[in-house]
Amino acid sequence: MAGARLDDIDRRILKELQADGRMTNVELARRVGISAPPCLRRVRTLEEQGFIRGYHADVDPRSLGFEVQVFAMVRLHSQSERDLTAFERRAREWALVRECHMLNGEIDFILKCVAPDLSTFQRFLTDQLTAAENVASVKTSLVIRCAKDEPGVPFELIERVRA
Repeated sequence: MAGARLDDIDRRILKELQADGRMTNVELARRVGISAPPCLRRVRTLEEQGFIRGYHADVDPRSLGFEVQVFAMVRLHSQSERDLTAFERRAREWALVRECHMLNGEIDFILKCVAPDLSTFQRFLTDQLTAAENVASVKTSLVIRCAKDEPGVPFELIERVRA
């Protein structure tokens, strides 16, 4: 990706796919103003270069029985690269952890977790997360409601900067 240059058509392809990843290549080509074969080639190139990481269904966790969403702020005893990498590896193994971000400042990691109920999350918290090697402390915040959950990037900002 570093050094790869996107033209206006590539950016329009990304914007359209970000809004609707299920559209056909023919529809995508129509929306960006090119024919289908070069559109498909561009999409494949964007995938190969890592601009498109995958295609996902946006599922509603609550409708599937995941009633609890928690952000866990984790502080480690050691921030050596080896210890940071070991924690990241462990976080990827925990099914309840849906996102793991390393931060700078007082907190080393923030984890976005989902669970079917509070007791399931509490068991994870006490049996796995706080018991994990190198974890110094964990502070949690239960999500009451989500006001915005917008995946992707704001293409309109890129367009304004380029204008």
